[in-house]
Amino acid sequence: MNHLFDEMVDLFRAELQLCNLKPTETMAVLTSGETRADYAKAFLKAASQIGANAYELKLPPANRGMAGSFGITPITDNRVAVECLKKADLVIDLVLLLFSKEQLELQNEGVRILMVVEPFDVIKRMFPKESDKQRVLYATELLKNAKELRFTNQAGTDVQYQLGQYPVLVEYGFADQPGKWDHLPSCFAATSGNDGGVEGIVVMDKGDIFFPFNRYIQDPVSLTIKDGFVTKIEGGFDAMLMREYIESFHDPRAYAISHIGWGLNDRAQWHSLALDNQVFGMDGRAFYGNVLFSLGPNSELGGTNDTPCHLDLPMKNCTLYLDGKLIVKDGDIVIDEMKPVTPEQV
Repeated sequence: MNHLFDEMVDLFRAELQLCNLKPTETMAVLTSGETRADYAKAFLKAASQIGANAYELKLPPANRGMAGSFGITPITDNRVAVECLKKADLVIDLVLLLFSKEQLELQNEGVRILMVVEPFDVIKRMFPKESDKQRVLYATELLKNAKELRFTNQAGTDVQYQLGQYPVLVEYGFADQPGKWDHLPSCFAATSGNDGGVEGIVVMDKGDIFFPFNRYIQDPVSLTIKDGFVTKIEGGFDAMLMREYIESFHDPRAYAISHIGWGLNDRAQWHSLALDNQVFGMDGRAFYGNVLFSLGPNSELGGTNDTPCHLDLPMKNCTLYLDGKLIVKDGDIVIDEMKPVTPEQV
Protein backbone atom coordinates (compact mmCIF):
# COMPACT_ATOMS: atom_id res chain seq x y z
CA MET A 1 0.00 0.00 0.00
CA ASN A 2 2.75 2.47 0.99
CA HIS A 3 4.68 1.75 -2.18
CA LEU A 4 1.58 2.41 -4.31
CA PHE A 5 0.78 5.60 -2.38
CA ASP A 6 4.37 6.85 -2.78
CA GLU A 7 4.17 6.11 -6.51
CA MET A 8 0.88 8.05 -6.64
CA VAL A 9 2.42 11.03 -4.85
CA ASP A 10 5.40 11.05 -7.22
CA LEU A 11 3.22 10.89 -10.32
CA PHE A 12 0.80 13.54 -9.04
CA ARG A 13 3.72 15.82 -8.14
CA ALA A 14 4.95 15.50 -11.74
CA GLU A 15 1.42 16.36 -12.90
CA LEU A 16 1.23 19.42 -10.64
CA GLN A 17 4.56 20.58 -12.06
CA LEU A 18 3.10 20.24 -15.57
CA CYS A 19 0.16 22.33 -14.27
CA ASN A 20 2.68 25.02 -13.22
CA LEU A 21 1.65 24.87 -9.57
CA LYS A 22 3.95 27.26 -7.75
CA PRO A 23 4.84 27.54 -4.03
CA THR A 24 3.05 30.91 -4.02
CA GLU A 25 -0.22 29.34 -5.20
CA THR A 26 -3.16 27.54 -3.59
CA MET A 27 -4.55 24.19 -4.70
CA ALA A 28 -7.98 22.83 -3.75
CA VAL A 29 -8.96 19.17 -3.98
CA LEU A 30 -12.70 18.73 -4.48
CA THR A 31 -14.01 15.42 -3.14
CA SER A 32 -17.35 13.79 -2.40
CA GLY A 33 -17.81 11.10 0.24
CA GLU A 34 -14.95 8.59 0.26
CA THR A 35 -14.64 8.33 -3.52
CA ARG A 36 -10.97 8.62 -4.64
CA ALA A 37 -9.88 9.45 -1.06
CA ASP A 38 -6.42 8.04 -1.88
CA TYR A 39 -6.10 10.48 -4.81
CA ALA A 40 -7.03 13.38 -2.52
CA LYS A 41 -4.37 12.45 0.05
CA ALA A 42 -1.73 11.94 -2.64
CA PHE A 43 -2.47 15.29 -4.34
CA LEU A 44 -2.36 17.12 -0.98
CA LYS A 45 0.99 15.54 -0.15
CA ALA A 46 2.35 16.29 -3.63
CA ALA A 47 1.29 19.95 -3.31
CA SER A 48 2.97 20.21 0.09
CA GLN A 49 6.20 18.83 -1.42
CA ILE A 50 6.07 21.62 -3.99
CA GLY A 51 5.45 24.10 -1.18
CA ALA A 52 2.00 25.26 -2.29
CA ASN A 53 -0.91 25.88 0.04
CA ALA A 54 -3.51 23.13 -0.33
CA TYR A 55 -6.87 22.17 1.12
CA GLU A 56 -9.60 19.58 0.56
CA LEU A 57 -13.23 20.57 0.11
CA LYS A 58 -15.30 17.49 0.91
CA LEU A 59 -19.00 17.55 0.05
CA PRO A 60 -21.89 15.08 0.25
CA PRO A 61 -22.50 13.09 -2.96
CA ALA A 62 -24.74 14.73 -5.56
CA ASN A 63 -28.19 13.39 -6.27
CA ARG A 64 -27.40 12.93 -9.96
CA GLY A 65 -30.68 11.31 -10.82
CA MET A 66 -30.23 9.26 -13.97
CA ALA A 67 -27.00 7.32 -14.38
CA GLY A 68 -24.74 8.85 -16.98
CA SER A 69 -26.34 12.30 -16.79
CA PHE A 70 -24.04 15.31 -16.72
CA GLY A 71 -24.15 18.77 -15.18
CA ILE A 72 -25.51 17.87 -11.71
CA THR A 73 -22.58 17.86 -9.26
CA PRO A 74 -21.87 18.13 -5.52
CA ILE A 75 -21.45 21.92 -5.92
CA THR A 76 -24.67 22.48 -7.89
CA ASP A 77 -26.37 25.56 -6.34
CA ASN A 78 -23.90 25.45 -3.42
CA ARG A 79 -22.69 29.05 -3.40
CA VAL A 80 -20.45 28.66 -0.36
CA ALA A 81 -18.57 25.81 -2.04
CA VAL A 82 -18.20 27.71 -5.32
CA GLU A 83 -16.87 30.82 -3.55
CA CYS A 84 -14.46 28.63 -1.57
CA LEU A 85 -13.08 27.10 -4.77
CA LYS A 86 -12.68 30.53 -6.37
CA LYS A 87 -9.95 31.22 -3.80
CA ALA A 88 -7.81 28.46 -5.32
CA ASP A 89 -5.47 28.87 -8.29
CA LEU A 90 -5.82 25.19 -9.22
CA VAL A 91 -8.74 22.85 -8.44
CA ILE A 92 -8.27 19.09 -8.60
CA ASP A 93 -11.73 17.81 -9.54
CA LEU A 94 -12.30 14.28 -8.25
CA VAL A 95 -16.12 14.47 -8.55
CA LEU A 96 -16.76 15.24 -12.28
CA LEU A 97 -17.78 18.89 -12.66
CA LEU A 98 -17.91 18.49 -16.44
CA PHE A 99 -20.79 20.31 -18.23
CA SER A 100 -21.80 22.16 -15.05
CA LYS A 101 -22.42 25.91 -14.93
CA GLU A 102 -20.32 26.07 -11.77
CA GLN A 103 -17.25 24.74 -13.60
CA LEU A 104 -17.62 27.44 -16.25
CA GLU A 105 -18.01 30.08 -13.52
CA LEU A 106 -14.75 28.96 -11.89
CA GLN A 107 -12.94 29.00 -15.24
CA ASN A 108 -14.23 32.50 -15.94
CA GLU A 109 -12.63 33.58 -12.66
CA GLY A 110 -9.28 32.28 -13.94
CA VAL A 111 -9.23 29.10 -11.84
CA ARG A 112 -7.37 26.18 -13.44
CA ILE A 113 -9.28 22.90 -13.18
CA LEU A 114 -7.92 19.38 -13.57
CA MET A 115 -10.38 16.48 -13.63
CA VAL A 116 -8.98 13.18 -12.35
CA VAL A 117 -11.41 10.23 -12.35
CA GLU A 118 -9.63 7.36 -14.14
CA PRO A 119 -8.08 4.33 -12.35
CA PHE A 120 -4.44 4.86 -11.40
CA ASP A 121 -3.06 2.29 -13.85
CA VAL A 122 -4.77 4.15 -16.72
CA ILE A 123 -3.38 7.50 -15.54
CA LYS A 124 0.11 6.01 -15.27
CA ARG A 125 0.04 4.43 -18.74
CA MET A 126 -1.48 7.47 -20.48
CA PHE A 127 0.41 10.08 -18.43
CA PRO A 128 0.92 13.30 -20.42
CA LYS A 129 4.17 14.38 -22.03
CA GLU A 130 5.23 17.95 -22.74
CA SER A 131 5.23 17.06 -26.44
CA ASP A 132 1.52 16.14 -26.25
CA LYS A 133 0.71 19.80 -25.73
CA GLN A 134 2.37 20.87 -28.98
CA ARG A 135 0.63 18.10 -30.94
CA VAL A 136 -2.79 19.01 -29.51
CA LEU A 137 -2.19 22.74 -30.09
CA TYR A 138 -1.39 21.94 -33.73
CA ALA A 139 -4.72 20.09 -34.01
CA THR A 140 -6.41 23.04 -32.29
CA GLU A 141 -5.12 25.48 -34.90
CA LEU A 142 -6.33 23.22 -37.70
CA LEU A 143 -9.82 23.13 -36.17
CA LYS A 144 -9.87 26.87 -35.44
CA ASN A 145 -9.09 27.72 -39.04
CA ALA A 146 -11.42 25.18 -40.69
CA LYS A 147 -14.87 25.99 -42.02
CA GLU A 148 -15.95 22.42 -42.73
CA LEU A 149 -15.23 18.99 -41.27
CA ARG A 150 -16.20 15.77 -43.01
CA PHE A 151 -15.68 12.23 -41.86
CA THR A 152 -16.39 8.86 -43.43
CA ASN A 153 -15.85 5.15 -42.78
CA GLN A 154 -16.15 1.84 -44.61
CA ALA A 155 -19.48 1.13 -42.87
CA GLY A 156 -21.22 3.98 -44.71
CA THR A 157 -20.59 7.13 -42.66
CA ASP A 158 -20.53 10.40 -44.58
CA VAL A 159 -21.29 13.49 -42.52
CA GLN A 160 -20.37 17.16 -42.80
CA TYR A 161 -20.02 19.75 -40.03
CA GLN A 162 -20.02 23.50 -40.67
CA LEU A 163 -17.50 25.03 -38.24
CA GLY A 164 -16.58 28.44 -36.87
CA GLN A 165 -19.34 29.29 -34.40
CA TYR A 166 -17.72 27.56 -31.41
CA PRO A 167 -14.21 27.47 -29.91
CA VAL A 168 -12.04 24.36 -29.66
CA LEU A 169 -11.91 22.03 -26.66
CA VAL A 170 -8.19 21.58 -25.99
CA GLU A 171 -7.14 18.57 -23.89
CA TYR A 172 -3.48 17.66 -23.43
CA GLY A 173 -3.63 16.36 -19.87
CA PHE A 174 -2.60 19.30 -17.68
CA ALA A 175 -4.10 22.66 -16.68
CA ASP A 176 -1.26 25.14 -17.00
CA GLN A 177 -2.99 28.41 -17.98
CA PRO A 178 -5.46 30.63 -16.06
CA GLY A 179 -9.02 29.40 -16.67
CA LYS A 180 -7.80 26.20 -18.36
CA TRP A 181 -9.76 23.00 -17.83
CA ASP A 182 -8.17 19.68 -18.61
CA HIS A 183 -8.45 16.00 -17.87
CA LEU A 184 -5.76 13.63 -16.61
CA PRO A 185 -5.25 11.72 -18.86
CA SER A 186 -6.39 12.89 -22.29
CA CYS A 187 -4.76 14.19 -25.53
CA PHE A 188 -7.25 15.29 -28.17
CA ALA A 189 -8.89 18.36 -29.70
CA ALA A 190 -12.58 18.82 -30.52
CA THR A 191 -15.11 21.47 -31.46
CA SER A 192 -18.85 21.69 -32.09
CA GLY A 193 -20.57 22.15 -35.41
CA ASN A 194 -22.46 25.39 -36.02
CA ASP A 195 -26.06 25.40 -34.79
CA GLY A 196 -28.06 23.47 -37.37
CA GLY A 197 -24.89 22.93 -39.39
CA VAL A 198 -24.44 19.15 -39.36
CA GLU A 199 -25.85 16.94 -42.14
CA GLY A 200 -25.36 13.36 -43.23
CA ILE A 201 -25.26 9.84 -41.90
CA VAL A 202 -23.06 8.25 -39.24
CA VAL A 203 -22.78 4.46 -39.21
CA MET A 204 -21.13 3.14 -36.07
CA ASP A 205 -19.46 -0.17 -36.83
CA LYS A 206 -18.91 -3.29 -34.77
CA GLY A 207 -16.25 -2.53 -32.15
CA ASP A 208 -16.92 1.22 -31.92
CA ILE A 209 -17.61 2.41 -28.37
CA PHE A 210 -20.88 3.48 -26.75
CA PHE A 211 -20.45 5.72 -23.67
CA PRO A 212 -21.85 6.05 -21.02
CA PHE A 213 -22.75 2.35 -21.36
CA ASN A 214 -19.05 1.42 -21.56
CA ARG A 215 -19.78 -1.18 -24.24
CA TYR A 216 -18.56 -2.03 -27.70
CA ILE A 217 -21.12 -1.82 -30.50
CA GLN A 218 -22.01 -5.37 -31.60
CA ASP A 219 -23.85 -4.56 -34.85
CA PRO A 220 -23.88 -1.41 -37.01
CA VAL A 221 -25.94 1.54 -35.78
CA SER A 222 -27.04 4.07 -38.39
CA LEU A 223 -27.81 7.66 -37.34
CA THR A 224 -29.45 10.03 -39.85
CA ILE A 225 -28.59 13.68 -39.14
CA LYS A 226 -30.46 16.75 -40.40
CA ASP A 227 -29.98 20.38 -39.34
CA GLY A 228 -27.71 19.34 -36.48
CA PHE A 229 -30.05 16.74 -34.94
CA VAL A 230 -30.32 12.96 -35.14
CA THR A 231 -33.67 12.22 -36.78
CA LYS A 232 -33.42 8.44 -37.03
CA ILE A 233 -31.52 5.67 -35.21
CA GLU A 234 -31.56 2.33 -37.02
CA GLY A 235 -30.00 -1.06 -36.35
CA GLY A 236 -30.27 -3.94 -33.93
CA PHE A 237 -29.94 -4.17 -30.16
CA ASP A 238 -27.45 -1.30 -29.77
CA ALA A 239 -29.70 1.02 -31.78
CA MET A 240 -32.64 0.10 -29.55
CA LEU A 241 -30.54 0.72 -26.45
CA MET A 242 -29.44 4.12 -27.77
CA ARG A 243 -32.98 5.16 -28.73
CA GLU A 244 -34.48 4.15 -25.40
CA TYR A 245 -31.71 5.78 -23.39
CA ILE A 246 -32.06 9.10 -25.21
CA GLU A 247 -35.86 8.98 -25.04
CA SER A 248 -35.72 8.45 -21.26
CA PHE A 249 -34.50 12.03 -20.77
CA HIS A 250 -37.66 13.46 -22.39
CA ASP A 251 -35.52 16.21 -23.85
CA PRO A 252 -35.42 16.81 -27.63
CA ARG A 253 -32.04 18.55 -27.21
CA ALA A 254 -30.53 15.14 -26.38
CA TYR A 255 -30.66 14.39 -30.12
CA ALA A 256 -28.40 17.36 -30.94
CA ILE A 257 -24.94 16.72 -32.38
CA SER A 258 -22.32 17.70 -29.79
CA HIS A 259 -18.52 17.93 -30.15
CA ILE A 260 -16.40 16.31 -32.86
CA GLY A 261 -12.66 15.74 -32.92
CA TRP A 262 -9.89 13.16 -33.05
CA GLY A 263 -7.64 11.44 -30.53
CA LEU A 264 -3.85 11.75 -30.32
CA ASN A 265 -2.83 9.61 -27.33
CA ASP A 266 -0.61 6.82 -28.62
CA ARG A 267 -0.50 5.23 -25.12
CA ALA A 268 -4.29 4.69 -25.14
CA GLN A 269 -5.64 1.16 -25.66
CA TRP A 270 -8.92 0.50 -27.45
CA HIS A 271 -9.32 -2.91 -25.79
CA SER A 272 -8.96 -1.61 -22.20
CA LEU A 273 -12.72 -1.06 -21.86
CA ALA A 274 -13.21 -4.82 -21.80
CA LEU A 275 -10.80 -5.16 -18.87
CA ASP A 276 -12.25 -2.68 -16.39
CA ASN A 277 -15.79 -1.33 -16.25
CA GLN A 278 -14.73 1.25 -13.64
CA VAL A 279 -12.98 3.38 -16.24
CA PHE A 280 -14.29 6.77 -17.31
CA GLY A 281 -13.10 5.85 -20.78
CA MET A 282 -10.25 8.08 -21.85
CA ASP A 283 -8.62 5.12 -23.60
CA GLY A 284 -11.45 5.14 -26.14
CA ARG A 285 -12.01 8.90 -26.16
CA ALA A 286 -8.36 9.89 -26.68
CA PHE A 287 -7.25 6.83 -28.70
CA TYR A 288 -4.70 7.76 -31.37
CA GLY A 289 -6.44 8.28 -34.72
CA ASN A 290 -10.00 7.81 -33.47
CA VAL A 291 -12.89 10.10 -34.36
CA LEU A 292 -14.79 11.14 -31.23
CA PHE A 293 -18.39 11.65 -32.35
CA SER A 294 -20.88 12.76 -29.69
CA LEU A 295 -24.48 13.73 -28.98
CA GLY A 296 -26.01 16.10 -26.43
CA PRO A 297 -24.78 19.29 -24.77
CA ASN A 298 -22.53 21.99 -26.19
CA SER A 299 -22.50 24.17 -23.06
CA GLU A 300 -18.84 23.29 -22.40
CA LEU A 301 -18.00 25.23 -25.58
CA GLY A 302 -20.28 28.17 -24.82
CA GLY A 303 -23.47 26.86 -26.44
CA THR A 304 -26.96 26.98 -24.94
CA ASN A 305 -27.67 23.21 -24.98
CA ASP A 306 -27.18 21.95 -21.43
CA THR A 307 -29.14 18.70 -21.70
CA PRO A 308 -27.91 16.16 -19.11
CA CYS A 309 -27.94 13.42 -21.79
CA HIS A 310 -24.43 13.10 -23.23
CA LEU A 311 -23.25 10.25 -25.46
CA ASP A 312 -19.61 9.97 -26.44
CA LEU A 313 -19.21 7.55 -29.35
CA PRO A 314 -15.53 6.97 -30.24
CA MET A 315 -15.14 5.44 -33.69
CA LYS A 316 -12.20 3.52 -35.11
CA ASN A 317 -10.84 3.32 -38.68
CA CYS A 318 -12.48 6.56 -39.87
CA THR A 319 -11.23 9.07 -42.43
CA LEU A 320 -11.51 12.78 -41.59
CA TYR A 321 -11.04 15.92 -43.69
CA LEU A 322 -10.90 19.63 -42.80
CA ASP A 323 -11.84 21.87 -45.73
CA GLY A 324 -11.07 18.93 -48.00
CA LYS A 325 -7.59 18.34 -46.52
CA LEU A 326 -6.94 14.78 -45.32
CA ILE A 327 -6.19 14.65 -41.58
CA VAL A 328 -6.99 11.06 -40.57
CA LYS A 329 -6.99 8.16 -43.04
CA ASP A 330 -8.61 4.88 -41.95
CA GLY A 331 -7.75 5.60 -38.31
CA ASP A 332 -4.20 6.84 -38.87
CA ILE A 333 -3.02 10.44 -38.47
CA VAL A 334 -1.38 11.59 -41.73
CA ILE A 335 -0.05 14.99 -40.56
CA ASP A 336 3.55 14.74 -39.28
CA GLU A 337 3.13 17.48 -36.64
CA MET A 338 0.48 15.39 -34.84
CA LYS A 339 2.33 12.08 -34.90
CA PRO A 340 3.86 10.79 -31.63
CA VAL A 341 7.25 12.16 -30.67
CA THR A 342 9.76 9.30 -30.59
CA PRO A 343 12.56 9.13 -27.96
CA GLU A 344 15.12 10.05 -30.65
CA GLN A 345 13.21 13.30 -31.35
CA VAL A 346 13.21 14.43 -27.73
